[in-house]
Amino acid sequence: QVQLVESGGGLVQAGGSLRLSCAASGNISSINAMGWFRQAPGKQRELVAAISRGGTSNHLDSVKGRFTISRDNAKDMVLLQMNSLKPEDTAVYYCAAARESYLYYNRVAYWGKGTLVTVSS
Repeated sequence: QVQLVESGGGLVQAGGSLRLSCAASGNISSINAMGWFRQAPGKQRELVAAISRGGTSNHLDSVKGRFTISRDNAKDMVLLQMNSLKPEDTAVYYCAAARESYLYYNRVAYWGKGTLVTVSS
C-alpha cells in the first residue's frame, strides 16, 4: 500500500506562482511514475505532468513553459512548480502514482486526496 499526501494549494492572483508537493509513503518500491492530474468544475480530470523514476517527464501542452515537475527519489517526493498562473489553471490538483513508467488515468494505482488551486483574475 502507498499513501500520497499533497500540499501547497491555495489562492493566488493571475501571474503568480505556487509549488505543489506530494509526499509518498508505504511500499514505495512498487511505484514508478508519479505526477499530477487536475479537475476543474464541469471538466474531466486531465494529466498535468508526470515523471518516471528515471526522471523522464512530460507536461500538458497548455502548461509547458509555465509548470515544471520534479522528483526526489531519495525523499519519495514529487513537486510541481507552477509559474505564470492563469485563471484557467483553477482546479483541484491530485497527486497520482503508477507501477509502470507512465501515467494513464486508467493505470493510476494510488491517488492523493487533492489540493485546491484557485487563480483569480
